[in-house]
Amino acid sequence: MAFPTTRARRLRRGETLRRMVRETRLSRDDLVLPLFVVEGRGVREGVRSMPGVDRFSVDRLADEAKHVRDLGIPAVILFGIPAHKDARGSGADDPNGIVQRAVAAVKSAAPELCVVTDVCLCEYTDHGHCGIVEGDEIRNDPSVERIAAAALSHARAGADIVAPSDMMDGRVAAIRRMLDSSGFDEIPILSYAAKYASAYYGPFREAAESAPAFGDRRSYQMDPPNRREALREMRLDLEEGADLLLVKPALPYLDVLADARREFDVPLAAYHVSGEYAMLMAAAERGWIDGPRATLEALVAIKRAGADLILTYAAKDVAARLGA
Repeated sequence: MAFPTTRARRLRRGETLRRMVRETRLSRDDLVLPLFVVEGRGVREGVRSMPGVDRFSVDRLADEAKHVRDLGIPAVILFGIPAHKDARGSGADDPNGIVQRAVAAVKSAAPELCVVTDVCLCEYTDHGHCGIVEGDEIRNDPSVERIAAAALSHARAGADIVAPSDMMDGRVAAIRRMLDSSGFDEIPILSYAAKYASAYYGPFREAAESAPAFGDRRSYQMDPPNRREALREMRLDLEEGADLLLVKPALPYLDVLADARREFDVPLAAYHVSGEYAMLMAAAERGWIDGPRATLEALVAIKRAGADLILTYAAKDVAARLGA
């Protein structure tokens, strides 16, 4: 039917009508809050490039976990920054390591929270790469062995989900074998299946002290122009035993996320990364945009593209705005 019989604006006249016909709904249950954990005591320090984001010592993490729980956010993902780093990333699978102690602290303070752990070597290596370096090459198979050992140590510490973010070939299968053979066959794997070599990670690398000492990560993270390859990576990870898949970053790769939603009937996550968050905060601080409204719009776009879970540094503010 043509105008004036059909008037699309009829269902936009008021907030109640708009809510009633809304196609995409963002919920607190969609949110996962990243948390940075550092050594020391009594530490709560802001991250310069991410306003509103702090780094916590393990003893301060309990209060933050309770606050997150009380906001109705169901999950956190932990990133550890150890005091000591070496070429092998020895701290990654240390039973008394920073993430292992952080998992125990969160589960003790707020057992209802789902604790996800980032499984990688970059925070633990003195060279800042996500794997074992020999000469000027990041070696895949020795890296996978270390990454699987780290995942097992996280499971032993009490993690609910392990999330390998390294992009080494075969690491999901290695983690699955390691977990299953050690009695942790019920621990899910959230695979960073389509993680791009992005310019949007800068603030994270400041917070996690994980910038590469040489070169970059383009030999193992995905090339940004590639779209079809992402589906191949995801399919391989599912075949290896992944339970959930993640696209990172989120907003510049909504097409990849939408492709994955059409292709795979598994839970999908997307990481609204540090650079995306920092740009919103910087523009809001200057009065160039309405920060809270723009953040909600960004997360709704990620949800609309197909994400079931959204990892975002804005989770606390968004949860408070969404209410019950």
